Amino acid sequence: MNKIKNVAILGAGAIGAYFASRFFDSPGFSTILLARGERLARLNNHGLVINQKPYSITTVDPREVAVPMDLVVVALKHQHLEQALQHLDNLVGESTIFISMMNGLESEEYIGSRYGMDKVLYAIVMSLDGQREGNTITYSNPGTHYFGEPENSVLSDNVRRVQDAFDRAGIYHKTPKDMTRMMWWKFMINVGINQASAVLRAPYRVFQQSKDAQQLKESLMEEVIALAQAKGVNLTRKDIDDWYPILDTVAPEGKTSMLQDMESGRKTEVEIFAGTAVRMGAELGIPTPVNRAMLHIIRVLEQSKNQ
Repeated sequence: MNKIKNVAILGAGAIGAYFASRFFDSPGFSTILLARGERLARLNNHGLVINQKPYSITTVDPREVAVPMDLVVVALKHQHLEQALQHLDNLVGESTIFISMMNGLESEEYIGSRYGMDKVLYAIVMSLDGQREGNTITYSNPGTHYFGEPENSVLSDNVRRVQDAFDRAGIYHKTPKDMTRMMWWKFMINVGINQASAVLRAPYRVFQQSKDAQQLKESLMEEVIALAQAKGVNLTRKDIDDWYPILDTVAPEGKTSMLQDMESGRKTEVEIFAGTAVRMGAELGIPTPVNRAMLHIIRVLEQSKNQ
């Protein structure tokens, strides 16, 4: 097996910074961050501070990368992916693997449409409670990182290579047999708690304690379950119930990524959460009134921040 050595991280938010720090701190890897323009200058000038430890990880413009990468970890917001992919050609060689830690259901296919699905693994992150302020990232729970091909009864070479790399970097991971179901499960959770937290301005503590907050979240999630079942994906009400023990492990004062975006005046990912649910509901003839309301509410809140 060709071991992964050269690793590039695209995106230096909470998830990207976590991966960068783990590979940077582990022997046997050559790790770079990818950025352009002002972000490139900022990362090179100030670096990252992750759990109070300063990191000066080499940051390069992807157009100036001299050798192909073995692994590219994509940890962007969805609205930045299309532009970013236009500049990655120098990174991609015969054995390059992309693993997308982005939210939503679409990034893997989008990356694959440019570089081939044979180079892409599906992935989600659960319970990494990272918080970002400027170049400072803190987390108390590094989370569990699920990845694989859509179906993993027999592990592909790409999956085994990434498993080996994650083991060497101390990244806790699992490869479920049915990765498609896991993708929808994470989508259900994000549609629920990310959006509800954004409109309620609520940290995780509120969803651990408030029945009303839980009901709003569950109403959003139940619409995703209906969509998943129409698509032949095995999600049920039990998946909502089974998530509460995981929610209880997250730091009470932690905040979802969408709440952090809202508070910082950044564009949120409402289009890949409620927007996707509403669009898919229209295609399948399944009502999604709670997500439709959430879509309009968060759009208005975003516009208000920019006025």
